[in-house]
Amino acid sequence: MSLFRVILSIIFPPLAVLDQGCGSVLIVFILTLCGWIPGVIAALVILNKN
Repeated sequence: MSLFRVILSIIFPPLAVLDQGCGSVLIVFILTLCGWIPGVIAALVILNKN
């Protein structure tokens, strides 16, 4: 997980997981719409798995 990805996941979470697949982007996008913090947490978890 690079520093650029971490900063990008804090600023705009769906863009940070764009290369992880359509499902991940959709989940992070929906969570970001529900609240910014759940989207950031989901993006960081998805990025941490790889």
